[in-house]
Amino acid sequence: MMRRPLAPPALSGPRFNEFIQSQKVRVIDHEGENLGVMYTREAIEQAREVGLDLVEVSPNADPPVAKFLDVGKFKYEAQKKANLARKSQKTQEIKEIKMRPNIDDHDYDTKMKKVVEFIEEGDKVKVTMRFRGRELSHGQLGMAVLQRVAEQTAEIAKVEAHPRMEGRQMLMVLAPK
Repeated sequence: MMRRPLAPPALSGPRFNEFIQSQKVRVIDHEGENLGVMYTREAIEQAREVGLDLVEVSPNADPPVAKFLDVGKFKYEAQKKANLARKSQKTQEIKEIKMRPNIDDHDYDTKMKKVVEFIEEGDKVKVTMRFRGRELSHGQLGMAVLQRVAEQTAEIAKVEAHPRMEGRQMLMVLAPK
């Protein structure tokens, strides 16, 4: 049985030292000074003399830009930066507020406080008007309440989906401006 030679391990992150594929690179030393364009082998030797690696920082440039860096430290810093960016990202959620067509003023005010709070946090709000029994034949009452919600939030939100009936409920979606 004939065995195939093992392929080099898949490289994650930037290319460095022997993995740099171009013949020549523009070199920047560990102090940030531009050493100019030189052969990759020569640049690797110079980096080793300083005790660092030659890391390709801009592979798409012509010629590629490489820097004298510690590869482990460079990867660690890049990963920390990516984690911080992921952590500070806010995902937009859809919050739901349920109402009835004959909602009382105090209950309406309480629900409106929550609607405003959700929109100010940057979330979308789905306002659901539920109809039970004979209320279904008085859809205009539910529509009036949803129009009132839209008018009161007009300064901070826009109506993304206008009121529409779905079975026994009427839906409207508000999104922050």
